Amino acid sequence: MMLRQAAKKALGLTSRQSTPCSVGISRSYHENVIDHYDNPRNVGSFDKNDPSIGTGLVGAPACGDVMKLQIKVDEKTGQIVDARFKTFGCGSAIASSSVATEWVKGKAMEEVLTIKNTEIAKHLSLPPVKLHCSMLAEDAIKAAVKDYKEKRLKTNGVGESSQA
Repeated sequence: MMLRQAAKKALGLTSRQSTPCSVGISRSYHENVIDHYDNPRNVGSFDKNDPSIGTGLVGAPACGDVMKLQIKVDEKTGQIVDARFKTFGCGSAIASSSVATEWVKGKAMEEVLTIKNTEIAKHLSLPPVKLHCSMLAEDAIKAAVKDYKEKRLKTNGVGESSQA
């Protein structure tokens, strides 16, 4: 958020002029990317030491994007009840993270493992050069589920075979 505010100040934008379009710069991002970038859902983090939290931290060295996605799981049902993210990267990476957190909520852990980067990319209409952002989101979901399962196994010996 701070980076966005600094960019707006450098471009001479007021808080009401939220996009560079207002000063004549055209955008090549799809409206879904712009929506999730300007109004990201589920930004923040949970306590990573909480046994009901799974944390996925992934990065793309080629572009410098880093994504942390966390899931909060109802330990009785195995349903993901909440999700949060923090992402350092471009608008497409932030939008991919935001979409991922929306899509995992209310689903079983095994179900979220079926979310594919191609679905996220299609929803956001990402160009080929930005597909790595949706790949990071898919990887972050998988890493968060893996982390949760490993934590659960350590704390009370319950692995994936006992999860319904």
